[in-house]
Amino acid sequence: MSTLLKPKTAAELRDVYLRQEMMPTIFCDGCGLGNVLNYTLWALDELQVDLDQVVFVSGIGCSSRLSGYVNADGMHTTHGRALSFASGIKAANPNLKVIVFTGDGDGAGIGGNHLLHTIRRNMDMTVILVNNYIYGMTGGQSAPTTPIGGLSTTTPYGNVEYPMDICALALALEAPYVARWTVNQPYPPIKSIAQGIAKRGFALIEMLVPCPTAYGGRNGLKGVEAIWQWYRENTVLLDDFEHIMEFGTLEEQEEIKHKLKVGVLRDTERESFEERWAKLVEQVKL
Repeated sequence: MSTLLKPKTAAELRDVYLRQEMMPTIFCDGCGLGNVLNYTLWALDELQVDLDQVVFVSGIGCSSRLSGYVNADGMHTTHGRALSFASGIKAANPNLKVIVFTGDGDGAGIGGNHLLHTIRRNMDMTVILVNNYIYGMTGGQSAPTTPIGGLSTTTPYGNVEYPMDICALALALEAPYVARWTVNQPYPPIKSIAQGIAKRGFALIEMLVPCPTAYGGRNGLKGVEAIWQWYRENTVLLDDFEHIMEFGTLEEQEEIKHKLKVGVLRDTERESFEERWAKLVEQVKL
């Protein structure tokens, strides 16, 4: 990759990074997964990463199909186990950059325990977790992130469980880089994914992505414009949230309390698993 000219257009980006034989994608009209892939490729290009030094890992689900489109080494693993395979790859070859595509079901539901312990260890990898509030590919079941009242095949009268805040979980486990974005804001996610890839230690970028078929169709958000408008109305930039909570009126503060904060929620330094392991190896040699 480092010997190639830096792409200037989307078409050039596709030629450099994508497996042309995989096109067109399987994604539904109005789905944001293509955006997530696009942002990731622009982030890689911004960093001028050598694709021979990158491994993409994914589990099962719509978002987990993303790794197959990239013209790089990848591993499409079993449901919920992407982070376990990714940890093994990174431990075996710490020089590789490991990028994981996973979903709210694959990564936080079935793979929730692996998410906990991968963050706890502070494995040096970038996890792009796509949250569309539902198990989109495997039947439209309720996911850990499905909002209260959300309709799915397993909650036909509305979800009664509190949804999981995946970023709050990562913050509690002291992940050094945590961010959340919607796909209708292209430039901040590109910059954020690049920051995550460059970060030493665990980086989580949660992407809020519309699912017009499995979730939107059941929840009054079937049209593309309707579902995109929902994301605009139910999220708030972190900087705006903090400003309103400090200087806004009580009415303004009450209005944004229910909204999901998007932005870089943490960007700090913390010794990674690989760094601690390397120190231990040296001590044992002595």
